[in-house]
Amino acid sequence: MIQLTEAGKRFGPKILFSDCNWLIGPRDHFGIVGGNGTGKSTLLKVLAGIESLDYGSVNSTKGIKAGYLPQDGINLTGRSVFAECMSVFDDVRAMEAEQKELEHQMGELDHESPEYNKVSERYHQVHDEFTARDGYNIESKVGIVLTGLGFSREDWAKRVEAFSGGWQMRIALAKLLLQEPNLLLLDEPTNHLDIEARDWLESYLHNYPNAFILISHDRYFLDVTVERVAEIWNKRIHFYSGGYTKYENSKMERRTQLEAAYKNQRERIEDLESFINRFRAQATKAKQVQSRIKELEKIERIEIPPDEKTIYFRFPQPKPSGRIVAEFNNVSKAYGEKVVFKGATFNIERGDRIALVGVNGAGKSTLIKLLSGEEPLTTGEYKLGHNVEVDYFAQDQYKVLDVESSIFDDLGRVSPRSGQTELRNILGCFLFSEDDVFKKIGVLSGGERNRYALARMLMQPSNFLLLDEPTNHLDIRAKDVLLKAMEEFTGTVVFVSHDRYFIDKLATRVFEVADGAVTLFNGTYEEYLWKKNNPATPAAALPNPSKQPQPSAKQAQAQPQPQPKQVQQQPQTPPAPPAVDKSRRLNPIKLRQTKQRQREIEDEITRLEVEIADFEMALSNFVSAQESIDIAELLESRRKDMATLENEWAEVSQLIEENR
Repeated sequence: MIQLTEAGKRFGPKILFSDCNWLIGPRDHFGIVGGNGTGKSTLLKVLAGIESLDYGSVNSTKGIKAGYLPQDGINLTGRSVFAECMSVFDDVRAMEAEQKELEHQMGELDHESPEYNKVSERYHQVHDEFTARDGYNIESKVGIVLTGLGFSREDWAKRVEAFSGGWQMRIALAKLLLQEPNLLLLDEPTNHLDIEARDWLESYLHNYPNAFILISHDRYFLDVTVERVAEIWNKRIHFYSGGYTKYENSKMERRTQLEAAYKNQRERIEDLESFINRFRAQATKAKQVQSRIKELEKIERIEIPPDEKTIYFRFPQPKPSGRIVAEFNNVSKAYGEKVVFKGATFNIERGDRIALVGVNGAGKSTLIKLLSGEEPLTTGEYKLGHNVEVDYFAQDQYKVLDVESSIFDDLGRVSPRSGQTELRNILGCFLFSEDDVFKKIGVLSGGERNRYALARMLMQPSNFLLLDEPTNHLDIRAKDVLLKAMEEFTGTVVFVSHDRYFIDKLATRVFEVADGAVTLFNGTYEEYLWKKNNPATPAAALPNPSKQPQPSAKQAQAQPQPQPKQVQQQPQTPPAPPAVDKSRRLNPIKLRQTKQRQREIEDEITRLEVEIADFEMALSNFVSAQESIDIAELLESRRKDMATLENEWAEVSQLIEENR
């Protein structure tokens, strides 16, 4: 469909990538990954036809239509949200108008006249094309997409210019999805989406009928949506099958193989050079020496690329605060007549890592601003605990910085006692090296500004961190390092993030801001989702297969066989299986979890089969009446477990089959 041949691109004197050969098929689902500044967005623009290559060529099949969504910069005006999305179907609506006009003409013409036959023929052509384009359902399509991306029905009639930049990006994304181009090109489409809209987009892209290529720094999103990964690394593009997790594993294996091949090649080169140097002067060895010289010249040298630069840092460990860090007592917040939430009462304790969740506009950022003191309470009481020091990282933190100052000078003002070497080391951890440290803040990209704002915060240690979207514009490796630092941090953290993986790993409590209230959930984000979807189920019943993996078939067979003398020790019973979703239609995440559960059940059944066979054999070797009774009871228990698992396997398998 689209082919890059020997493609290369420069940014000034810097080569972003070169020698790229890439054939994109009509249903390929690719994710592009790589560090900030490696050329991911540039490559997407090349595929969209917005930028040209400096080397090589790009060719596409005739009639291919590509749709491109940039990271930002969309500015829509002049229509309502619904009308803006309906504009995608202007040609279809023109067909509908033509049909009505042709119907009117046919009603006035003589049915036996040549003119009627001509109009009738045209009417059928237009009607067939209108039907093929699903013209009768375009309004419902628009409604489905707008709802999925978080627009309420009341929003549909609002003018597009009334929405913020993030919501305008959602409108632009909705228009692209409705167009269904042959090649969908999305540059960080989840940047402006809350978790609910992101989940919907994951499901939509999972079933997208055409090709798409997307850039994302959300590993969970990549795992669910893409089938192949293209990585820009060391000025080359490398391809991997599977989602992000499989890419990481495959890359590690590839690196290991490359290092082994490099070691073997170096040993061979050293042997050849040793032989040549040793026997070069001996006439009797001239033929062998020449043969080895030719072999040495033909060897294509393997190079080990340098390790990738990545952020490495730790938050300064702060002085301890009191046990109670913050108290909200019957707090309400309103802007005029609009009530964000009311009656919020909770305590935040030392060491908590609290995730604030909720749809965009629900009040997460408002709550974190109240905690920081940036916004006043409308009613209620807010108290900080003993020795609590607050540090607040806002979504637009860079806006409070001096855009005319260089990052080196600005950081020096924040920490006047730090020497030049220490300041350079801190900035180097955040990938600002050499002359980059003298860049003015005003010319930094979004990712660079966020990285610098985090570096700046490190110079002002506190024991109560309030972070509003700290992962925005960070690449995946930077997020991983930030996550590790947050996990090691001994203070208290309240954060907002739309990165599912980041929340899953970090949160120990969840505060949901929704419907004018703040609801507290103790436990991880996964437990929060379970409690929210299963309010009547006690927390102890929470299934967590990912954290309690079942043994594989090989592991089950390798387990020690039960001995008759030890039957009094009750073997562990299999964990309670999770309830199967009865909705029958599963989104890609739940479908993947269901398939994983199917494999776990199969492994558990294999293990039970081995145990049952061992107990049956033990029964055939009589030792004593009591021992036979004990073995029989265990055997019956295992058979019941087997029946339960077989029933669950049948239900799970049927559910998977229904979602094919």
